[in-house]
Amino acid sequence: MAGAERNIEVAVSTERFFEVVTDYESYPEFLSQIENAEVLRRDDGTADVRFTLNLIKRLSYTLTLVENRPNEVTWSLKEGPFKRMDGNWSIEALSADRTRATYRVDMAVKVFLPGSIVSRLTGKTLPSTLEAFKARAEGLATAEGK
Repeated sequence: MAGAERNIEVAVSTERFFEVVTDYESYPEFLSQIENAEVLRRDDGTADVRFTLNLIKRLSYTLTLVENRPNEVTWSLKEGPFKRMDGNWSIEALSADRTRATYRVDMAVKVFLPGSIVSRLTGKTLPSTLEAFKARAEGLATAEGK
């Protein structure tokens, strides 16, 4: 079992950050470890998304994500090489155009994965992942003049 939690402050509104977090199919554009993200089903604040990662070894898994606009996205494993992969984004307004986003993940593998992959999934790539979300959100806001 492994878990990690980190937060970051972003110079955008909670709504803008929520939009970036829930635009799953755009993840490969700004998260280098994600090769593909396919929304299999989306309705009424819930989405099933299949992600394909390449972290030394290619992994595919499907998460069910529950979106509570604009302050939280939670997920749980639907299928994949894990016993469990649960987590959430908690998105909190610091001001009208400043947000604190906290990312939490907890996972357990059911098949052998090298420790280096598990470590990268739960903690080592987390700082760069948060920076990528920040850059994406702030970059979109700047491009739109907001």
